[in-house]
Amino acid sequence: MSNPAPAEQDLRFMERAIWLARKGAGRVEPNPLVGCVVVKNGRVIGEGCHRRFGGPHAEVAALRTCQSSPEGATVYVSLEPCCHHGKTPPCVDALIAARVARVVVALRDPYPLVCGEGLRRLRAAGIAVDVGVGGVAAAELLAPFTTRHLLRRPYVIAKWAQSLDGRLAATGGDSRWISGEAARRRVHQLRARVDAILVGSGTVLADDPLLTARNVPVRRVALRVVLDGRLRIPERARLVRTARDFPTQVITSPRRAASDKARRLVRRGVEVVAANVRQERIDLAAMLSDLADSDVTNLLVEGGPTLLRAFLDAGLVDEALVFVAPLFLGGREDRYSVTGRTAQRMRDAARPRRIQSQRCGDDVLYRLRLTDPPAVPE
Repeated sequence: MSNPAPAEQDLRFMERAIWLARKGAGRVEPNPLVGCVVVKNGRVIGEGCHRRFGGPHAEVAALRTCQSSPEGATVYVSLEPCCHHGKTPPCVDALIAARVARVVVALRDPYPLVCGEGLRRLRAAGIAVDVGVGGVAAAELLAPFTTRHLLRRPYVIAKWAQSLDGRLAATGGDSRWISGEAARRRVHQLRARVDAILVGSGTVLADDPLLTARNVPVRRVALRVVLDGRLRIPERARLVRTARDFPTQVITSPRRAASDKARRLVRRGVEVVAANVRQERIDLAAMLSDLADSDVTNLLVEGGPTLLRAFLDAGLVDEALVFVAPLFLGGREDRYSVTGRTAQRMRDAARPRRIQSQRCGDDVLYRLRLTDPPAVPE
């Protein structure tokens, strides 16, 4: 069998680096997911990933595992190596000190202190640099990181369960449980790795949710966020009663944020935030910008149909996870579905960029990518 062409070999090692990067999901944010593979004479001599926030970056982790000297090696890394001092020293310095011959990078880093500068410093040290190998896959992996830095908002994942006829609840408002046990476990796994979980006040009033990850390994404790323009959240809600154990934020209007009820919630451990309001509705874009400024990278929206419809109609959902249960609920009212804008013709229908599906117990899970990853400036 002939040896793979250089381009094919580069792509194969980069795919490995991207696979390694995923191991840090839920532990490294707000830092990016990064994987690294060190190759010498066509053989992997070291590999690693960024495993936790504040810990060694992928390049340093990979160099530490090298079974032989990395001098003259080729390094494959899913994101441009950092060149500034943060919680750890610059990875560029480590690569230069290791005297590697070539660095292959999938994606430039959008972070202003790095963007292009890491590549420039490597080249200035005489190291060959190639950019863009595996770039499409890396851009997908790093979409939450690039979304927060380039669009100034979190990567938004909307989740809902529906019947085959598109209903989120029965006509009486009952929604427990549309999906099965396997689907609910998947949701808890998702809660265990995101930075924040958001619902509307209607969901709190109807379901009194806890919004925590249960019976699964927890990678991070998510901030629980309630959009509540009229401050309707009951003071006996489980979210309020557990606010000292799990971070909880209620976003409301400036007038309600200055009320006696808001002060009582604060005394119970709830953070009450005054939001920008437009036409008596909370400005979703401004709210998302504030969450991004608080280092929220991945936001899970678990609200009811009204909140989901608002996010979808505003074009603020990057990924939708839709659990479709094998049942029909019927009814003519649309208040229990996420339909908002209607298409008069088939060609006007909104279509996902990419679709994946899989069985989840008796249900089917559709993963719909509704946006493309933001382009990193050249």
